[in-house]
Amino acid sequence: MIPFSPPRLDKKVIDKVVEVLKSGWITTGPKTKLFEKKITEYSGNKASLCVSSGSAGLELILLWFGVKKGDEIILPAYTYCATANVIVHCGAKPVFVDVNKDFDISVKNIEKAITDKTKVIIPVDLAGFPCDYDEINELVKRKDILKKFNPQTKEQKQLGRILILSDSAHSIGAEYKGKKTGSLTDISVFSFHAVKNLTTSEGGAICLNLPKLFDNKNIYKCLYIKSLHGQTKDALAKTKKGNWRYDIIEPGYKFNMTDIQAAMGLAGIEHYETDMLVKRKHIFDTYSQLLKKYKWAQLPVYETNKKKTSYHVFLLRIKNINEQKRDKIIQSIFDKDVSVNVHFVPVPMMSYYKGLGYDINNYPVAYDNYSREISLPVYYDLTDKQIETVINAVVKSVEENL
Repeated sequence: MIPFSPPRLDKKVIDKVVEVLKSGWITTGPKTKLFEKKITEYSGNKASLCVSSGSAGLELILLWFGVKKGDEIILPAYTYCATANVIVHCGAKPVFVDVNKDFDISVKNIEKAITDKTKVIIPVDLAGFPCDYDEINELVKRKDILKKFNPQTKEQKQLGRILILSDSAHSIGAEYKGKKTGSLTDISVFSFHAVKNLTTSEGGAICLNLPKLFDNKNIYKCLYIKSLHGQTKDALAKTKKGNWRYDIIEPGYKFNMTDIQAAMGLAGIEHYETDMLVKRKHIFDTYSQLLKKYKWAQLPVYETNKKKTSYHVFLLRIKNINEQKRDKIIQSIFDKDVSVNVHFVPVPMMSYYKGLGYDINNYPVAYDNYSREISLPVYYDLTDKQIETVINAVVKSVEENL
């Protein structure tokens, strides 16, 4: 059976984890700080905080910005549930909008959804393909949009406009107009979950890139305290002689990353650009080359003159089918010992959100994309021979069911 997306766990990763285990320091410490530095250097943002998950990173920023009951947060209907769940956790209202045919959030639909309750917009770089950040960044600075903004907290008043919080869970290493994700807007959040290109098994990073009105390093310190129960000193700081005393200055959260996780990330980021992305691009290119002759295959856009993906998920769509036919094709592919997936079931289709009154019929492009989408395996150890096996299984399964 060809798996869908096993993590890369080579000797380099194992050696770095063993090094941490032997050091006796396994929680947040020097490796986590080094990983934060490497992320900042790689992505070109102003400061980075490693956290326990991408979801934790998104939620921590919403809490820092003072998002609360009565506020509205705009996000795409086509995303993983984490993007919406963190909004609900804060008591705010998720405002879903439809997406483009390339799966990314529609700027025109964002504009229509903005009200005087809007505090944050969360674009999602689905499958690793960056959103239209220049257009989104400019939209929230427009005079008519600025007039709608109703700041309630110190941070909201300081920014003076809607915050752009990029859900970059899929897109570390992707580029928009020559700049890396993490540096494209106010704040971006990466995920390092087990299936991601760069993994720490679980984990994430907040990439701060706020304008000059803010001291990003001070914001980092503030977020770090929030991520450790509101504690003024972490465990490493308290090991210094006579430095045991600390204070709790707010009821914070347990969102920190450990050095064990960071060790995995350090192994992965070392040759991420020249190795991991190169291999994943090869897989994308090979899939595209082998599938382009089939009239039923709608290939994903993953490189343009402005954008370059992180090659995270290969989003194949089958033309002129419905959701039920897509599901039959997927079953046929599995029957041929090839694992595939769907990214994602749009959030308004989930029971909890349907129960809140959301209706997928209001997001026709999102539903159309979803109903015809099949995600193909993409991972570092996938061989050319296995790629051919995947394509053969897909082609036979589609043609059997059309």
